[in-house]
Amino acid sequence: MSRSDDHYGRRGFLKRIGLAVGAAGLWGAGAAGAMEERPAEGERASGCELSRAVQMDFMRPGQIEAAGKKFPVVYVPFGLIEWHGPHLPVGTDALKAHGILVRCAERYGGVVFPPIYFHSWWKRAEFTVVLSQLFERLKKTGFRVIMGVSGHDVKVQLAMITEALAPVTADGEVAGIALHEAGWHSADQETGTDHAAKWETADMMYLYPELVDMGTLGEGEINLEGKPPWGITGLDPREHASVEEGRRNIERAADAIGKKARELLDSLPPEKRGFSRESLVFNSWHFI
Repeated sequence: MSRSDDHYGRRGFLKRIGLAVGAAGLWGAGAAGAMEERPAEGERASGCELSRAVQMDFMRPGQIEAAGKKFPVVYVPFGLIEWHGPHLPVGTDALKAHGILVRCAERYGGVVFPPIYFHSWWKRAEFTVVLSQLFERLKKTGFRVIMGVSGHDVKVQLAMITEALAPVTADGEVAGIALHEAGWHSADQETGTDHAAKWETADMMYLYPELVDMGTLGEGEINLEGKPPWGITGLDPREHASVEEGRRNIERAADAIGKKARELLDSLPPEKRGFSRESLVFNSWHFI
């Protein structure tokens, strides 16, 4: 497979982030390196490459089937459109979760669903029904484990994902879980999350460096307690964030989530650990 087949430009990714459902829609180093000139339009910045080979929307049916038969796990990243300081994109939560899951699937196997953007203030009873329908379709596609991973550190969003999974996993045919992307690190590892501060800035420096503009933070004092006009909570990203910190954080999260996926698959009876479809062929399988 050629490089062009296996990778995509990050700007192209931004044009297709999100998942429409119904009419409402679902939707370097620290400060010194950050002040460097940003890449010209269309030019790639240094950072990790996210393989298209594990991203469902870039895969052909036969590729999804082959991946499912090797490791029947589907990862669903969640986030929302939200202020993340003046220096990070508003889609940071889902972009971060998606990047972690792509790295996870590259290492452990499985398929990554496109990111879903929704706020925990949406009508809970109605929205969980929609999410349950999505999870049911993924189950019928053949996956045995559904990993709902949120980049938004809010318990309500995880609770909504958990509620949506409950009727889908009730028969014991599949396993599923809702996780915060940074909630499964080993206690002895220096990893973490915050809001647009050290950790999220470092994550985005690694995943999408061309989308980070540290120059917007200036050189003066900034509020780090989530207050206007900055909206940043945590350690000063100008002093503490770096590409290397982001790389370690992303890779450790990916490893922890992959191990949890294996654990959930192994928790199923042996006869239910394989891809549940013999093949993905039209019309027996059409869409999700």
